[in-house]
Amino acid sequence: MTKPRCKLIGEDGNIFNLMGIASRTLKKAGMKDKADEMVKRIMESGSYIEALAVISEYVEIV
Repeated sequence: MTKPRCKLIGEDGNIFNLMGIASRTLKKAGMKDKADEMVKRIMESGSYIEALAVISEYVEIV
């Protein structure tokens, strides 16, 4: 899977904000199914670090 580039560095670090930005990036790239999958996995993650790791699996953080 080619990961779309997503500007998260310098953004508000609230995980819900980052998740929203990454989700919109995936949807704009025509990857709504991946966006939904990512959100589900983030909501099931046990920590902030784990949630960030999930985001990084789906988008290229820049």
